[in-house]
Amino acid sequence: MNRILTFGLIILLLWIGRSIFIPLLVAAFVWYLINAISDYFRRIFPFTNPTNRRERTWDIVFYTIAYIASLGAICGIIYLFATQVKPMFSELATALPAIQSKLVSFGNYLSGSIGLKFDANMIPNITKVAANIGASAAGFATSIGMIFVYMIFMFIEQSTFNKKFTALIPNKSRARKMRYIIDCIDNNMKKYLFMKTVISGITGVASYIWLQMIGLEFAGVWAFIVFITSYIPTIGAIVACSLPILYSFTVAPGWELPLLTAGGLIGLQILFGNIMEPKLMGKSLNLSTLAILINLVFWGMIWGIAGMFFSVPILVGLYIVTAQFDNTRWIAILLSADGKIPDKNED
Repeated sequence: MNRILTFGLIILLLWIGRSIFIPLLVAAFVWYLINAISDYFRRIFPFTNPTNRRERTWDIVFYTIAYIASLGAICGIIYLFATQVKPMFSELATALPAIQSKLVSFGNYLSGSIGLKFDANMIPNITKVAANIGASAAGFATSIGMIFVYMIFMFIEQSTFNKKFTALIPNKSRARKMRYIIDCIDNNMKKYLFMKTVISGITGVASYIWLQMIGLEFAGVWAFIVFITSYIPTIGAIVACSLPILYSFTVAPGWELPLLTAGGLIGLQILFGNIMEPKLMGKSLNLSTLAILINLVFWGMIWGIAGMFFSVPILVGLYIVTAQFDNTRWIAILLSADGKIPDKNED
């Protein structure tokens, strides 16, 4: 009974404190993503294990270059959004009433040609939906300053994390175990975030090229949505494909454009999400699809879209931690895809 009450209290605190936790998670995500990208950049440089003073000096230089390159990549994405994609969002918002009218006309067409019973109220008011999303985005924008402050202090204190960890756990055997857990989470998370970002970026660029080729308006908007929603498992791919396909039905006089839109986007999602991503990531995560979906719904109920976005990284951490203790290994087994979980590090 006490455990149930404790769990309920934690859920309540997470929901009440979402205005604090979400900006902190976003800051940690960007900070961690920059570190993940810089680690992969760093691998192309020599002196990964410096043995003398000269090599250590060059090692510091290469680390600095890797961080600058990773920051440049993130800033490039932000610049691209601000200069190319954001204006398209404004144009799309202006066109929403006309799109709503075309959706109603399309529903009437289906009703007359197929014989389906149709009511205009069945179609959600996309103008109001967009306004709610815009309000949420505006609320998120007000947190950017706090996110930026969090990130600055994370980078400033990054060099002290090991010292703090050593001081926090003086017991050597317990410290080794905790270090092993943290290293496992770190390695899996960096691999996941880097590969997911690369694959999401490639999918977004490929989607943009395809939609431009077939002549669908607001290709930049749809490509950006593909990029962002790729971080959300399962549901993200559905949203990424359904929005531009639905839009193509409202603007196209025939079936050619919707079929090309659907075929191209679904094909890209299958190619990169179902074929390339598992090959690049391997089976290092080994998470159950059902566990991912339940986790997605759970965090979506607590933190909304932000919770869905961070659901997999949170699940990865939970999976690795629970595998390291005898009384929680059963949880790791349930979360795994095939019942095989990481070996427990013995003290």
